[in-house]
Amino acid sequence: MQNIIERSIRIQASKAAIYAALTEADKLTQWFPSSVEGDLTPGSQPLFGFGEHGKSRVSIVAAEPHHYFAYRWVPGANHCEGDVSLVATTLVEFRISEAEGGFCEVKVTESGFNELPADIKADAFKQNNQGWDYMVNRLEQLFTEAA
Repeated sequence: MQNIIERSIRIQASKAAIYAALTEADKLTQWFPSSVEGDLTPGSQPLFGFGEHGKSRVSIVAAEPHHYFAYRWVPGANHCEGDVSLVATTLVEFRISEAEGGFCEVKVTESGFNELPADIKADAFKQNNQGWDYMVNRLEQLFTEAA
């Protein structure tokens, strides 16, 4: 069983603009969850809404302006609306670094699938492995359409 999902894209935008798309609810909802209830600061547990697919509470682990943002959540369709610190989760990390030609590289990593309960880990990995392809593409399109 694989334990880590990694995706990397190059976006023609500033680190600040990309970081805002990850950490400001009005921008985040343009590409990832359909809604955010709560704030996105370390220690908080906002609720991400995914329309008809349900809601998932996340626990913000780190927010280091313009280069790193991380949270824990119950992955896949295994939505958790309670206290995320009381259940097995994966860690989602976004790293932003400058690249040549006015681009930035955004690396998305989700790790910890092997620590999930046996009955959900394979499905959670499969769903999120496909899901990150879709979501990373949406993040890239957010900046392509804005250009």
